[in-house]
Amino acid sequence: MYQPLSETIKQLQPQNVSDERKAALQPLIDFVQEKITNMQEVNINFICTHNSRRSHLSQAWAQAAAAYYGINSIFCYSGGTEATALFPVVAETLKQSGFNIQAISEGNNPVYAIKYSDNQHPVIGFSKTYDDKFNPTSEFAAVMTCSQADGGCPFIAGAEKRIPITFDDPKSFDNTPQQAEKYQERSRQIATEMCYVFSQIN
Repeated sequence: MYQPLSETIKQLQPQNVSDERKAALQPLIDFVQEKITNMQEVNINFICTHNSRRSHLSQAWAQAAAAYYGINSIFCYSGGTEATALFPVVAETLKQSGFNIQAISEGNNPVYAIKYSDNQHPVIGFSKTYDDKFNPTSEFAAVMTCSQADGGCPFIAGAEKRIPITFDDPKSFDNTPQQAEKYQERSRQIATEMCYVFSQIN
């Protein structure tokens, strides 16, 4: 893992996650633990409305947290109820945390390689619907990262388990003086909670 990213993770305090949030995270812990115990691959699809902010932050941090805690066979995806584009501030926020971000295509919906290690497959970041062919079609946990997607998608085809773990949207601070700070704040929260999840796996 890249040293700057490892240092960022070391500074997080997953032990301080609130009891309320621990309760929300427990179903994901249970899902991962059951798969690991049975020596199965773990597929997690983080779903939000536009697949532009929270779902990508969750996907990248979950993949990095699993690697940090030495848990293999974790494959993280993301999707939306509609496709838009990965918001550039998300890529910049992850870069500042120690990820290596490379744009591998441009246009209205650019594709990013989000690397957390030189020798691991990167997270591929671009906006897509949750049922895009890029994502798993069965045997995955659907983690709903926003209340709109959770309410708007009563059924996720192929999901083995549906888990609401919602986060406040930093979009409300776009084009304000607090934008960078608020994106970092949300990123740190997601990073901390994903580290809590994977720190609980035996």
